[in-house]
Amino acid sequence: MGLFFSVILPIMAVFASGFILQRIRVMDVRSVSAVSLYILSPALVFVTLYDASYDSGFLIILIYMFVLFYIMVGLNKILAKILKWDANKESASILATGFMNSGNYGLPVVLFSIGQAAVPYAIFIMVIQALQNNFFGIYYASRSTSGMKRALVNVMKMPTTYAAIIAFLLQFFSIGIPDPIHDTLSMVGDAAVPVMMIMLGMQLGSITGLKLNWQIVSSAVVLKMIVAPIIAFLFVQFVDVDPIIASVLIIISAMPTAATTTMYAIEFDTEPELVSSITLISTLVSVVTLSVLLTLVA
Repeated sequence: MGLFFSVILPIMAVFASGFILQRIRVMDVRSVSAVSLYILSPALVFVTLYDASYDSGFLIILIYMFVLFYIMVGLNKILAKILKWDANKESASILATGFMNSGNYGLPVVLFSIGQAAVPYAIFIMVIQALQNNFFGIYYASRSTSGMKRALVNVMKMPTTYAAIIAFLLQFFSIGIPDPIHDTLSMVGDAAVPVMMIMLGMQLGSITGLKLNWQIVSSAVVLKMIVAPIIAFLFVQFVDVDPIIASVLIIISAMPTAATTTMYAIEFDTEPELVSSITLISTLVSVVTLSVLLTLVA
């Protein structure tokens, strides 16, 4: 219970503030999202990855993120075959289970539960997940050639992509940046986590339509909140990985559905109410599942 009060409850309180604000006074979530996407997150990504000390752990994280994603896709295809879901419902379930909320939710949980030493790994996961979300998210939402082309364009529009690339290059070539620039970017990046947390609450508060197809909702929530962290646990048992990275992988894998998947579901009409339902319910369920998981990981 100690971890619930020290980690989960404070985070949920911040989420709730954004949720209540959006319910009381409807605001344009896209404007807040744009500030986070184009200013705060790139600064956070750049400073963290620029200051990080790289080792084989980052390669293990990269491999794991793709392993987890393709396992989720495979499990959804098996369920779709057995339960006779149509292509739209299969895509909705893949959107809901293949992409976790590693930024708005995962990053603060990792920071508060493990500490600052784990943040570079969590940031790296957030960048990879954002790339996967912007590419595969669009692909599975549209399932068309134009979707593939748009997915590539979308990835190249992401400021965090360039922030990560520049940080890696400067690190690789040992190119320093002036302290005033570094300090400014660090100050801006420090605002990213609380803003992302409030933004998630606002995104959840903006959900108006729910479609409680319990067969799909329950299977997606089980895959996302139980099966995914078990996959992470098994992965770190077979791979020689630093205990901090192992904890980060397990915790991030247990994150609920990424709120951005609802945006793609709405844009491409891929069961948007169903995806919204899974996003909301998995976030609520995470209060219990994460409290248990953090106790076990600790």
